[in-house]
Amino acid sequence: MKSMPAHSTARTARMADSLKLLVLGFGFLILALFSATLAQGEEKIIKSHGYSFFGDLKYPADFQHLDYVNPDAPKGGEISTWGFGTFDSMNPYSRKGTSGALASAAFESLMSGTADEIGAIYGLLANGLEYPEDLSWVIFDIRPEARFSDGAPVTSEDAKFTYELFLKDGLPSYKAVLAQIVEGAEVLGPLRIKYTFKEDAPLRDRIPMVGGFPIKSKAWFEKTGAGLDESRMEPAIGSGQYVLDSYEVNRWIKYKRNPDYWGNDLPINRGRGNFDFIRIEYFADGNAAFEGFKSGAYTFKLENSSKTWATGYDFPALNDGHVVKKTLPDGGIATGQSFVMNLRRPQFQDMKVREAIAHLFNFEWANESLFYGQYARVHSFWENSEFAATGIPTPEELALLTPLADKLPEGILTDEVVMGVTSGMRATDRKNLRAASALLEEAGWIVGDDGLRRNAAGETLKIELLERSPAFDRVVLPFVENLKAAGIDATYNRVDPAQYTDRTRNYDFDVITDQFPMSMEPGSGLKQYFGSETADESVFNSMGIKSEGIDALISHVVNATDKETLKISVRALDRALRAYRFWVPQWYNATHRVAYWDMYEHPETIAPFSLGELDYWWYNADKAKALKDAGVLR
Repeated sequence: MKSMPAHSTARTARMADSLKLLVLGFGFLILALFSATLAQGEEKIIKSHGYSFFGDLKYPADFQHLDYVNPDAPKGGEISTWGFGTFDSMNPYSRKGTSGALASAAFESLMSGTADEIGAIYGLLANGLEYPEDLSWVIFDIRPEARFSDGAPVTSEDAKFTYELFLKDGLPSYKAVLAQIVEGAEVLGPLRIKYTFKEDAPLRDRIPMVGGFPIKSKAWFEKTGAGLDESRMEPAIGSGQYVLDSYEVNRWIKYKRNPDYWGNDLPINRGRGNFDFIRIEYFADGNAAFEGFKSGAYTFKLENSSKTWATGYDFPALNDGHVVKKTLPDGGIATGQSFVMNLRRPQFQDMKVREAIAHLFNFEWANESLFYGQYARVHSFWENSEFAATGIPTPEELALLTPLADKLPEGILTDEVVMGVTSGMRATDRKNLRAASALLEEAGWIVGDDGLRRNAAGETLKIELLERSPAFDRVVLPFVENLKAAGIDATYNRVDPAQYTDRTRNYDFDVITDQFPMSMEPGSGLKQYFGSETADESVFNSMGIKSEGIDALISHVVNATDKETLKISVRALDRALRAYRFWVPQWYNATHRVAYWDMYEHPETIAPFSLGELDYWWYNADKAKALKDAGVLR
């Protein structure tokens, strides 16, 4: 379930993915797994150290450490990476302002996932959970040793306060989903909290929803009078392993490991949280950031530029062996990066216009000429997974789609699933240009003597592509030229990060680059991305899609109670979303491209769902000393 307001770029999304386990995964001790259920009247109560709706828990109650960590990793040192633009807030739960990178790292939840499992969660602040077979409620027992960074104990009052805070001041799209799932929270004791669920709430989302609240200090909010939905530089206190150390707006943020962190001795923390400091250096664009990396201004870079990866890594520190450059496997779903059309705009109401625009982006040429052949095409919202729809609908998909056919695009029952348009190896594909022109004419946009297309009212077909990163210039400008060649009055407008944030959050754009990072066990969070109810409020539904058919398919997904039904439901939803053609899918790479100054190490096997550079990598003090002694790193 998404609860943060960040509007991610590819870089931010990957950083958030790497940090997800750092934020939520520190500090839980595994409680013994009770193999038997306890009878309480007619109700069977299950007590466990972890939870998975489908019943699959990889880790037993007595495990000593996660499989993907080095349990003997040394502690110490600093790792630094880069952030884009700037920040003016340290509150990551507000739409107001731009939150500093990793601002949510201070907060822990009652339960947490791991980087090598799907759908399983284990006790973190809670030492376990108990619930009936019908999942009508859940009780968590908070660890008595759990403490906020100011030394105050984490209590059930804090857990209840957090629920009420998000219900009152959380993101509108999140509040709507929360209200549909949770009936209420009840304090049963100083460390015992019970959540009751609504009868019609989706079963799979119940326990993960309440187990995933980032627990807030009730005392801190009452003392300061702070609001969850406000922009502020004073961070709220949390219980996590890292706390804010210092910052300078427009330049850097530094976090330090809390020496009094309550969970230092927990088995789940073995081999994790190994750095004394984590620092983020801010740069105006990727080119400046790369120059900063080469000079040692920061020490770890997750490379998101194919051109830089192919041509830029030829500098003395790398050639002399002081910098490591490598690729590491990435087993996650592609982020769904794409050009997204704002359906709130009148020029995008006709699907033929949207289809025409998709014909004018030439991925094959861009991949060969601009990306050095490093990418594969995104076609699906669940690209690189078994959930991606293929071919024509299967009989099982048709069973879901047929009753909704009149509420979904024409051809949904018979046509091949919509794929990204294939182009030739020239910047302008003449065949696709002709196809786009024909579609635009069918939609009533006719070319005039000046080469521009106009509708019956004499209005030109204007489209502005909005961007904030200079790295996208070389991608967007050829796309704009193709749009112009088709008679579209297309412009490219690159603005500063603050203006970009303001415009996108107010839906003041025609086309932007956005992402749709999906889960391998998707649930109610889909409503924030694609649901009608919050389409005019959600920061995730950038295109503003409102469809009764999509809403119904989302319900099928969230109510799926076995893995096969889930797979069929997601494929049907994926097929329907793609049929609306509100996006022009871009590209993805199934590897992590990393470069770092040679003083960091990682386990031989990287976790499949997290690179983990800020989580389970570690600092080699001897290598760091050698770099400093050589005078190549200060």
